[in-house]
Amino acid sequence: MKFFSPDFYLPLEDQYVEITTLNQKLVTKKNRKIRLLAKHHPDISCRILYQRDYLELVDKYGLEEPAQGCVPLRRLPGPPRVVELADRGTTL
Repeated sequence: MKFFSPDFYLPLEDQYVEITTLNQKLVTKKNRKIRLLAKHHPDISCRILYQRDYLELVDKYGLEEPAQGCVPLRRLPGPPRVVELADRGTTL
């Protein structure tokens, strides 16, 4: 990686922001770029906003009307919870 230019800079927080989509190829590339940035420039703070984060902000602040047939996002941010199939009474 020669160059990386995040989407936004928030001067009050001294934080760079990169926004990505659900396209897994792009998400993987951007995650790699952020890791490399943190490795080579630990003094620079950069955060990725995923599509779920963007949709939560839009919903929270009422920035746009939901698209037709679009179900509002209600999952809490963070990694998905792993559930053992045995916990649900299901076996393979």
